[in-house]
Amino acid sequence: MNLTFFEAFDWTQFCFLTFAFVTIGQLFYYGWFFSRVAFYRPKKKTKSQQHPVSVIVCARDEDKNIARHLPGLLVQKYPSTYEVIVVNDNSLDDSKYILQELKKTFKDRLEIVELTQEAKLISGKKYPLSIGIKEAHNEVLLLTDADCVPSSENWVQKMQEAYAPGIEIVLGYGSYHKVPGLLNKLIRFETFHTALQYLSYALAGLPYMGVGRNLSYKRELFFQNKGFSSMNHIPGGDDDLFINKVATKKNTAVVIDKDATTLSIPKKTWQQWFRQKKRHYSTAQFYKPKHKFLLAFYATSQFLFYPLFLLATIFYSWQLALIFFSIRFLVQFIIFYFSLQKLNEKDLWPFFFVYDLWLFIYYIIFAPSLWNKPRPTWN
Repeated sequence: MNLTFFEAFDWTQFCFLTFAFVTIGQLFYYGWFFSRVAFYRPKKKTKSQQHPVSVIVCARDEDKNIARHLPGLLVQKYPSTYEVIVVNDNSLDDSKYILQELKKTFKDRLEIVELTQEAKLISGKKYPLSIGIKEAHNEVLLLTDADCVPSSENWVQKMQEAYAPGIEIVLGYGSYHKVPGLLNKLIRFETFHTALQYLSYALAGLPYMGVGRNLSYKRELFFQNKGFSSMNHIPGGDDDLFINKVATKKNTAVVIDKDATTLSIPKKTWQQWFRQKKRHYSTAQFYKPKHKFLLAFYATSQFLFYPLFLLATIFYSWQLALIFFSIRFLVQFIIFYFSLQKLNEKDLWPFFFVYDLWLFIYYIIFAPSLWNKPRPTWN
């Protein structure tokens, strides 16, 4: 009697082989990409150069953050010229008056640009950021947000040190303040996990995004590529889509240094965080195909890893399944340990396995955002 295809097919073996394939895929990402952050060592420089820098901050109704964080940008220890340009984008709070008071103290360093009209047909913060870049006096631009503060007084110095002949983009790490609570730890782990990807991809010669909380590029590069004109209809993208468009293997560098990070105020409720992440992920659909493939394969393999492990354990061979699981766990254990140390997030490491399990739920929640229409606001 001839068996049908479905009767002859060994689903338990297929399940195990798929689990093995997914595990090998995960090991590839950890070994080829993420290890570059874990074991990163900056190149030794024979000489140091201080480029004039323009720090640009866009703010809308950020009076409290301006009062709390802007002084940290204005008192950087930097031997060369640097200016801080704040674009006050149609704020209705007391931002204007706080900026005027700060101007009295930092008259030679602080530049204020007041916007009193909304830009038509240009969504997000691309218009105020473009104005800030246009007003900048220096070639090297260093971008951050109003709710960010540098981790040290050496932030400007450390970020600009990455510029060398041919380098036009420098990617930094934007972290969040550490506060008690599970939500804070999940936000910080997701932020670390995202940075682990975009920093390691850049180190591997495949830069695909940056974060506006800590990002630097040349003013000339911005104007050569007509700024944000190709993405003006998208609310986000002033950081990740612009970098996805202009970054190459040869023109991009990264800075991984505890003194060169920025710290932001994390969302305080789950609803606020979900809304923020959905907005961020809605721009990923516009990435270059090769980047979308690499990111999608990694996310898919991570999402399938734990369900396939359970199925392979129950229906095929728990011994073989455990071997593959243990190898992946050991590699992940080492890579996360050193990477979290590098990015000053070492307090997350004791529970990295729990956070890794959480990513399974995370993908379920946010996967639909990849196909959602972006929201029309940036603040």
